[in-house]
Amino acid sequence: MTEIIGGVLGAFGLSASAGLNAYIPLLVVSLLARFTNLIELAEPWNTLESWWVIGVLAVLGTVEMVADKVPAVDDVNDAIQTFIRPVAGAILFATSAKTITEISPVLAMVCGLLVAGSVHAAKSLVARPLVEVSTAGLGVPVVSTLEDVIATIVSILAVALPILMVIVVFLMIWLTASYIKRFRRPRSNGFESEG
Repeated sequence: MTEIIGGVLGAFGLSASAGLNAYIPLLVVSLLARFTNLIELAEPWNTLESWWVIGVLAVLGTVEMVADKVPAVDDVNDAIQTFIRPVAGAILFATSAKTITEISPVLAMVCGLLVAGSVHAAKSLVARPLVEVSTAGLGVPVVSTLEDVIATIVSILAVALPILMVIVVFLMIWLTASYIKRFRRPRSNGFESEG
């Protein structure tokens, strides 16, 4: 039972990190499946372990990481990724350790699509525009780098320690909500009456 719960939690974590960066969690799963026993990919998902897929993921991941750090270019990248990130989330949910045999493949892919799509929408429609406006674009590379780091950590934890990954994800959600709340709060202009 714990194996199933861990697999489902891991599937949600991998899909969520695909909403931040489509290629990092795919590459993490590919490398962990190829070089460790932490995850075993069933047919046809074991194609992710091939060298040519790993190479393509590394190149695409590098392109996305660079494009996502340039203000204005990151908006174009997010528009393109609107189609890619949810599909990556669907694949990751379906390929996650042991969930494909315990959950309908179609249901698994729909769950992954919804999770990655939701994270991507929150990032590209709420969080990222807020950062761009509040920092005049200067915060984009910093936030993008932070997103890449979080996607990597969550992806590794989703496979290796899914319970710890849940704690990290909830902490990330709380910090993001606090940041958004802080910048959406009306600021005083110094002309309020005292009395």
